[in-house]
Amino acid sequence: MKKFFFWLIAIVITLSSAVYQRLTGPTYPRRGKVMLADTVIKFELPRSEEITKDGEIAVDVPDEEIQGRLLFKRFKTADPWTEVPLERKDSQVVGYLPKQPMAGKLAYKVFLSDPGKEVSLTGEEPIIIRFKGHVPLTVLIFHVLVMFLAMLFSTSAGIAALVRWDSARKLAIWTAALLFVGGFILGPLVQKFAFGSWWTGVPFGFDLTDNKTLIAMLGWVAAVIAGRGGKPARGWILAASVLMLVVFMIPHSLFGSELKYTDLKR
Repeated sequence: MKKFFFWLIAIVITLSSAVYQRLTGPTYPRRGKVMLADTVIKFELPRSEEITKDGEIAVDVPDEEIQGRLLFKRFKTADPWTEVPLERKDSQVVGYLPKQPMAGKLAYKVFLSDPGKEVSLTGEEPIIIRFKGHVPLTVLIFHVLVMFLAMLFSTSAGIAALVRWDSARKLAIWTAALLFVGGFILGPLVQKFAFGSWWTGVPFGFDLTDNKTLIAMLGWVAAVIAGRGGKPARGWILAASVLMLVVFMIPHSLFGSELKYTDLKR
């Protein structure tokens, strides 16, 4: 029974952190609702798209008197805003953002209007959408699964160290192994498919996802080394577990790969 509750707590903590990371990430669709023409309009605006197609912006607007417009420009450039009308397709108004190269980003704004009022779906600041290459589903699934297991074993190791269980050392070794496979083999593979680079963290860049994986890995390497020779190293294991939880609470893809459009002119 103790083991059941032990793993249940670890699973709940791991799932909670994974959901939080997903919902707060910069690639998660922006959801919201506005009131226009006495109608509540719910919307979901994308912040990620593949490089093989234009980014579709579609909003359910049954009232045919409501129209819309889409403004966009390349992110971090002096480009002027390009404006296009949203076209009606059945019960939706639809517009398209032109596809970009790998890691290219567009800033965009969406407005809806009836004969007497206009509202912004994107607020005062534009939404940023990033374009990526296609990542094979098998590679992505294995990456996510192994990283989830690494987080689960990390949490379990921390709890085991806290309650002074002998299994903490073994769980620490499993965590380090899973993190290495998920973060330094499968992770770079996903990065290569999506953005054309194997690694964009230190010392080659400042990709926060890569860097936080590196920090977590260093923490677990230190914990495993501290436990050599049969030493319990509970303090090290607990510290590595907390460190991994903290760094993986940072939203995924924050400060991720980003194309510098000025480089395209060279």
